[in-house]
Amino acid sequence: MREILVAGNWKMNGSTTANKALISGIVSAVPEGSGFRLLVCPPFPFLASVANLLSGSKVALGAQNVSEHDSGAFTGETSASMLKDVGCEYVIVGHSERRAMYAETSVQVAAKFQAAQTAGIIPILCVGETLAQRESGTTQEVIDEQLDAVLDSAGVEAFATAVIAYEPVWAIGTGMTATPEQAQDVHKHIRARLAEQNAVLADKVQILYGGSMKGENAAGLLCMPDIDGGLIGGASLKANDFLAIAKAAAQSYTNS
Repeated sequence: MREILVAGNWKMNGSTTANKALISGIVSAVPEGSGFRLLVCPPFPFLASVANLLSGSKVALGAQNVSEHDSGAFTGETSASMLKDVGCEYVIVGHSERRAMYAETSVQVAAKFQAAQTAGIIPILCVGETLAQRESGTTQEVIDEQLDAVLDSAGVEAFATAVIAYEPVWAIGTGMTATPEQAQDVHKHIRARLAEQNAVLADKVQILYGGSMKGENAAGLLCMPDIDGGLIGGASLKANDFLAIAKAAAQSYTNS
């Protein structure tokens, strides 16, 4: 049975004071039970301080991005070895905002994926389609291109120590919502794509849903057979909202 992962992507939000209150609220009320894990991904400047706040808790630390390079003249970049040094266990790669706003290609994302794994960090590979791509019926082709870039460079075995997050870009901050069935269809396709090369491994890979999961819709999404957690944006910035999703995850695992 796959563990459920609830990952909070804070994006460009937070402050020393706000972070302390948020982490305190989360770690003091983590639901009881097993089979699920919580993760927070704050902005780079707060990684070390948040690591200290999380010390001794059941909540893991991750970063929102990583360089494909390990060191050198890359002003403003942060290497995977640096993230490992401050306590990161996970890092998000290929987030839709990085692909859209900063023109990250699937080849570059694949290089970041491998850099993370080389440093001993679990990459959370984001894949997903825009509204135009969904309406044109090319969702699967878009997902396949993003997955295949990693499969071709790292091999399917690399997914034994990786997480995938499906982001329907059209359902993030737009007011539109993917139904649990729509999300499940794409998650099932992702798993089937991996299974073409290694069915046993594909069955073990965590695939998160990253399309505006909230406390109100978490249970419906998490009961789907191929949805193994969530990559949470806005709802991860309020302890009560994040914990509501965590409770849904704990209940989902118990019921499965």
